[in-house]
Amino acid sequence: QVQLVESGGGLVQPGGSLRLSCAASGSIFSIYDMGWYRQAPEKQREWVAGITRSGYTNYLDSVKGRFTISRDNAKNTVYLQMNSLKPEDTAVYYCKIVIRSREYWGQGTQVTVSS
Repeated sequence: QVQLVESGGGLVQPGGSLRLSCAASGSIFSIYDMGWYRQAPEKQREWVAGITRSGYTNYLDSVKGRFTISRDNAKNTVYLQMNSLKPEDTAVYYCKIVIRSREYWGQGTQVTVSS
């Protein structure tokens, strides 16, 4: 079994920062792509950022310049550094990893940016 545990969410004021982490454990051989998604109230889940095994990164246009995705392969962990947070960033954030063509999802962590 592969389990993803997310942490780092919380309540922050506009302009503040949060760092999300997602650690994978279990039967892991190698992790290919890793990414972050979010789902805001009354909205569909949307892709936010991704990072490939080779280190290539890409971002949702609305978070470019504010969010940074990174990975630590030794720790089987993906991070999302979120700066200059806006109320519209409020959502449940989910991490996703791909291992040998299989997708695994984290449980979600709430990010709330007040007013």
